[in-house]
Amino acid sequence: MGDLTGLLRDSAPRVLAAVVRRYGDFDACEDAVQEALIAAARQWPEAGVPEQPGNWLITVASRRRVEMLRTETARRRREEAMLHEPAPQARGDDELALLQLCCHPALSVPAQVTLTLRAVGGLTTAEIARALLLPEATVGQRISRAKQRIRETGGRFEPPTDLTAVRHVLYLIFNEGHTASSGDALNRVDLTREAIRLTRQLRRRLPDDGEVAGLLALMLLTDARRPARTGPDGTLIPLAEQDRSRWDAAAIAEGVAIITDTLARAPIGPFQVQAAIAAVHGEAARAADTDWPQILALYGLLHALAPSPMVTLNRIVAQAMVDGPRAGLAALDEAAADPVPARHHRTVAVRAHLLELAGDRAAARDCYRRAARLTLSRPEQRYLESRAAQMTPEEL
Repeated sequence: MGDLTGLLRDSAPRVLAAVVRRYGDFDACEDAVQEALIAAARQWPEAGVPEQPGNWLITVASRRRVEMLRTETARRRREEAMLHEPAPQARGDDELALLQLCCHPALSVPAQVTLTLRAVGGLTTAEIARALLLPEATVGQRISRAKQRIRETGGRFEPPTDLTAVRHVLYLIFNEGHTASSGDALNRVDLTREAIRLTRQLRRRLPDDGEVAGLLALMLLTDARRPARTGPDGTLIPLAEQDRSRWDAAAIAEGVAIITDTLARAPIGPFQVQAAIAAVHGEAARAADTDWPQILALYGLLHALAPSPMVTLNRIVAQAMVDGPRAGLAALDEAAADPVPARHHRTVAVRAHLLELAGDRAAARDCYRRAARLTLSRPEQRYLESRAAQMTPEEL
């Protein structure tokens, strides 16, 4: 049954893309595809999987969509034309077009993420709700509103011309899975796996897109560290203290190979630079072996390509590792002009870490405590509070 579930989930986005391309109306086509998937789940265990399961699903979904059209009196003329047309066939760029439709600029980013997980990832409303730690009713409403918004704005199903939003949404899905922004768990493995799966599919469709390759490499290299990021009790373990023998060596090797090949042949982009930074970390057998000067140079390049508060913060950490914690603290003070990142828990946590390295344990303790109050992630809260506890008055 597990293989059948996986087959249906992998087939769903291609089937939906083909049916939407032919008949339009995302909402109605998704209903038709869902009914085809239900029919397959009931029939295939006994009758066997068809030789071309995707075509079978497209045919059944198309028939259901035509049946829906028969009830729509305002579309009778269109129905007559469709009834005599053959069912659509899957096309190579269908999934890309579906991804771009789900990332329509008229939708909010949360709506883009949710609709992508539903339509392209094949997750049920309940699965998405569990992954995002949201009520199922909220997810259902978000999906319905997203599809209505696409319909209102006349979103068209056509081959993609700009994949910036698509890559961004896949990156957001992965990041939320890698370090959950709230809740009891540090990782949400179902989200990271889904993001990697979808990005693999995207790379197969676009093998020459350097940023898609960079994004996949970044995900693989980052996720490779997941087994060592928490202790048996779920406690967060920072990068420098992780048991690197627990890192996924195969994922690191694949990520390094992808980014090495991509940097040699494709125009450079932000995801490639981030993957290169992750590769430097991944290839260091010990924390002491990390090539921090190279990482600092790469963050300088990333800052030139895609400046952001988090890039600035990570660049400051690299600078501190190269030039010492006092240099990092001075750079952090310069960056404090922007009040938004200055109040972010990670900025405060970095300040605490640099103060600890500089020997100012009292100030470090206060910053660790303040960072713990600012984050909504309970594993991060526990870690930051434990660091603060280590800066006890007796040790000052």
